[in-house]
Amino acid sequence: MDRRTSIKKLFARADPWDMAVIGGGATGVGIALDAASRGYSVCLLEQSDFGKGTSSRSTKLVHGGVRYLQQGNISLVMEALKERGILRQNAPHLVHDLAFVVPNYAWWEAPFYGIGMKVYDMLAGRFGFGKSRLLSREEVLEHIPTLDQEGLRGGVLYYDGQFDDARLLINLAQTAEQQGAVLLNYAPVIEMTHDAEGFVDGLVLDDLESDNRHTLAARCVINATGAFGDLLRRIDDPAAIPMIAPSQGVHVVLDRSFLPGDAAIMVPHTSDGRVMFAIPWHDRALLGTTDTPIEDVSTEPVATDEEIDFILETASQYLAKRPSRVDVLSVFAGIRPLVKTSDTANTAALSREFTIHVARSGLLTIAGGKWTTYRKMAEDCVDHAATLAKLDERPCVTRELTIHGSHHDAEQFGDLSYYGSDAPAIRELMDSDPALARRLHDRLPIYAAQVVWAARWEMARTVDDVLARRTRALLLDAAAAIAMAGDVARLLAAELGRDEQWQRDQVARFTMIARNYLIHSTA
Repeated sequence: MDRRTSIKKLFARADPWDMAVIGGGATGVGIALDAASRGYSVCLLEQSDFGKGTSSRSTKLVHGGVRYLQQGNISLVMEALKERGILRQNAPHLVHDLAFVVPNYAWWEAPFYGIGMKVYDMLAGRFGFGKSRLLSREEVLEHIPTLDQEGLRGGVLYYDGQFDDARLLINLAQTAEQQGAVLLNYAPVIEMTHDAEGFVDGLVLDDLESDNRHTLAARCVINATGAFGDLLRRIDDPAAIPMIAPSQGVHVVLDRSFLPGDAAIMVPHTSDGRVMFAIPWHDRALLGTTDTPIEDVSTEPVATDEEIDFILETASQYLAKRPSRVDVLSVFAGIRPLVKTSDTANTAALSREFTIHVARSGLLTIAGGKWTTYRKMAEDCVDHAATLAKLDERPCVTRELTIHGSHHDAEQFGDLSYYGSDAPAIRELMDSDPALARRLHDRLPIYAAQVVWAARWEMARTVDDVLARRTRALLLDAAAAIAMAGDVARLLAAELGRDEQWQRDQVARFTMIARNYLIHSTA
């Protein structure tokens, strides 16, 4: 993906686009991929960077949703389990199986959760990742040696999926581009255009890099901006009634020593009614998540002391090595774009099913959902958009469409395994120039070549793009990411033709962002 090429393609088109998608997260990029692969002309505009919001801040799970099973939402669980299997098939370099243990400390937990997981297995059918089973106390400790042993009776083992959300999103964007979609980041939509009858027939965008304003014509405009959906709906209609109930989820990242085994922990019921996970991820232990209703949405939500302490206190009930604030390497927050169903303030009770809404102007908004079901959401949305735009019906092909980077033995690439089939090309960069083969920090396996690759092929434009999403440095070790910022800025400047003042500005901006991923030892 090259931004200059995208701009040329975007404005060279004389005819209206079949579909213009607003929002570069999982939902929007999934829609662009689906539409382009059917042969529709489609462009996508993102106000910041791809995945800047919710789509890079998930719990890193591709799962059916054990909590939704508890709620009795069988249809959502079945759909998600099916999509989980499709995603592992199409992106095996990023999606893999992970064993989860539900530790049992009360006599009734083993039969209760054991039966629940058998139902989970049954609903997965041929898309199953492995059979659940009861574990003895000794078997539980083999999987999770750092578990608190006092009162431990045994546990339940089941399997789900894990992935790298931001890396998958970039690969989806690359796949969409290869299918003919035109994608552009740092291009917020500031206005809708309407025809004589009041129907949306295009949009106005700002190119933040050139500071130029452009108008695009489109047969259908799709609002896939997630937590920002209501803001865009009000651009189209200032009287639009809000449909999003935003909720903040926080994750805490610790050293792998807190979870050195081969399995994750699932706590089925916490004091706030949520499921909580402790997951091995990129040689770290990731703990989360919370569910806090919020009023305002931001591209950089900040974790509260209460949320951080809640996660650490809950983890301390299960881990023999009890984590404290001084152990936290990074803390990140994301906003769930939940759809309002009532006046309830308990967002944990809201469904993760998605909604497609068509305004009187014809603006199509898709909201809600979850990462695992992004492909099915996109399929349904494009079906609706094609009807709305009076386009020929064409079948969806994404169920079998291989995602860029797909490789069935990516582990052979070591530190570069999550690049999949792109890893050998990055290794060639490293072999061609010793300066590109150096690690940028001794605590993280991130190399200079990855910065160059991100700028050349993944449309990275800022230090934050590289350290937060193209690599996951900011989420894995915020202090190390801050230390790397200067090197990353210099490498990016050489690729993008920026000057020293730009480098200084980038380091300052990133440091300001990254400080919110660090916490103090006391609240």
